[in-house]
Amino acid sequence: MRMQAKEQQPADSGGSSSGDSLQTKRQLKSSSCFSNIKIFLISECALMLAQGTVGAYLVSVLTTLERRFNLQSADVGVIASSFEIGNLALILFVSYFGAKAHRPRLIGYGGIVMAFGAFLSALPEFLTNQYEIREMWRTDLGRDYCSNTSSEDVQFEDAMCANKANTNMMYLLLIGAQVLLGIGATPVQPLGVSYIDDHVKKKDSSLYIGILFSTLVFGPACGFILGSVCTKFYVDAIFIDTSITPEDPRWIGAWWLGFLLCGALLFCSAILMFGFPKSLPNGDKDDGLDSEQVMLSHSLSSDYETPKPSNGVICSPEPANIPTCFQQLKVIPNVTKCLLSNPVFTCITLAACMEIAVVAGFAAFLGKYLEQQFNLTTSTANQLLGMTAIPCACLGIFLGGLLVKKFDLSALGAIRMTMLVNLISTTCYVFFLFLGCDTGPVAGVTVTYGNESLRVGEKPDAECVRHCNCLTSSISPVCGSNGVTYLSACFAGCTQTLPRTAFNVSQNLTGCSCISAQSALATAVPGKCAVPGCQEAFLIFLCIICACSLVGAMAQTPSVIILIRTVTPELKSYALGVLFLLLRLIGFIPPPLIFGAGIDSTCLFWSSDCGERGACLLYDNMAYRHLYVSLAIILKGVAFLLYTTTWYCLHRNYKKYIKSHDNHLGPNEFYPSLNDDPELLNQTKLISTIEDHEICENMESVL
Repeated sequence: MRMQAKEQQPADSGGSSSGDSLQTKRQLKSSSCFSNIKIFLISECALMLAQGTVGAYLVSVLTTLERRFNLQSADVGVIASSFEIGNLALILFVSYFGAKAHRPRLIGYGGIVMAFGAFLSALPEFLTNQYEIREMWRTDLGRDYCSNTSSEDVQFEDAMCANKANTNMMYLLLIGAQVLLGIGATPVQPLGVSYIDDHVKKKDSSLYIGILFSTLVFGPACGFILGSVCTKFYVDAIFIDTSITPEDPRWIGAWWLGFLLCGALLFCSAILMFGFPKSLPNGDKDDGLDSEQVMLSHSLSSDYETPKPSNGVICSPEPANIPTCFQQLKVIPNVTKCLLSNPVFTCITLAACMEIAVVAGFAAFLGKYLEQQFNLTTSTANQLLGMTAIPCACLGIFLGGLLVKKFDLSALGAIRMTMLVNLISTTCYVFFLFLGCDTGPVAGVTVTYGNESLRVGEKPDAECVRHCNCLTSSISPVCGSNGVTYLSACFAGCTQTLPRTAFNVSQNLTGCSCISAQSALATAVPGKCAVPGCQEAFLIFLCIICACSLVGAMAQTPSVIILIRTVTPELKSYALGVLFLLLRLIGFIPPPLIFGAGIDSTCLFWSSDCGERGACLLYDNMAYRHLYVSLAIILKGVAFLLYTTTWYCLHRNYKKYIKSHDNHLGPNEFYPSLNDDPELLNQTKLISTIEDHEICENMESVL
């Protein structure tokens, strides 16, 4: 009745004027720079760059946080995983409700939340006392030398443990900040990718998405570089001036500075998102629907009809007949089941999880691996990763998208490409099994040390250190003139240090009774003893890791393209949300725990911290290398099997998974509660029919 009434109303001059005004506004809006998908791509890249930077920056300052707040490695591991926990909490809901809402605006809100989380991450430094240099001297200097100062050491240990108990609030604050970062990052990737794919031509989609993910991977390189720069400034440089240098073991860098810079970058990038409209002009988009974007039944689409406009007015059904938000929330399990029942979607998603698991597990400990296997410093290892492996991975993602566009690969061609690059990268990992250095002789651990073997927390009974008070809560390895590595100068029996001069730039330790009875030979230098052949092996390893990162990353863009081409446009955002949910649930959270547990199983000597077992001080390098690399090879092998299954399904019946419309859910299966009311059932056809009505404002059109 309302439609008929509106049809009978004459169009007056006022209506014509308002129509002209509205058309003029639309033309002005279309001519805005924010109506260009390329500008949106740049803004989205800036936001994802900032997101990747702040995530990698946290990793680069984890050891600094350990020393600053007396945290254990398990504690900082929880901080690092809090981001994924926060992201998991909302990823499905944001992806499900997001596409029907204003996607750029939601992305902007997410960026602001991330900025707030970054600022909050820096807050603990300003809520706690200034760092006192004297707190560290007994740990890093006095205790490393052979001296009988047991009472002082006990007092120092008690003070350190008491101070550790007082950092619980700062620890919880850091966790909360990372949770906020994870929550804010929720809409950025799935809504950004779907928004771009909706407004570009099919043949250009892979290139745009490749550029987007290349930027995300480039962010960690910026994060590591930012971490190396910020930690060169003293933690309280704005309050006090210190005479110590970054080479001093008591040095604590300005870890908080990078979080403030990342927060500012996140905020500025997020503000740009509020300028983009809900949808862009379709100048660059293909006409019609993509024939490959079919997963639900054709009957589901044909039975549901979009409301027909009359004189520019879309009439709504009666409010009582519109599904409620609760009814639409009940659709989520059915939609998820529908997605996962497609073997192509499921296999591609799980394969992506396996690939990401390699990145999350292998790359998370790659810096530590370089330190242990090739005797590199932490700063050198991080610098090499930031300048070699990460840029190569960035280039690989871009090349993957470019190749898909260049050769106009179908879903079948894209899966062949992913299988090939997976096979090549897995071969590279096999070479890693043979590239590394042995642990070498270590007194009391791998070679006999005074007829005694060291035990955690116990004073060794060797004659040469019987009068010393050597503790095992931390070590500073030294290389004796006899070619044997000692856990510290104390365990070598060293009593003094020769001062550095213009002719002697290294710090020589003398009076080391455990090395030799002759004073001229009883010397040592800081650091582990070099193992022959390590430098050559490291150079080969560096070349292979670059090639592996480049080739392996080329599989990411074609995988995403296959995924979004096997679902309907209405399910695209939600499908990406499911992908990112599983990536975090399977690919990001468990692998670091699995790799970490495996690495710990190769430990030869543990530290003791406040009466509890602390970090591993010495590893069996060969066992470490074989287990660490084998885990990555297994994950890559599982991914190859999943890629092969996907290829088999597409090769056997391509139309069934790409173009077929059979054997999928109908509307009554999505809304079982409506089966008894055929009239109401007919009015639930496609949630998109209510897209112009004010019900469930942020609901995504998924059916």
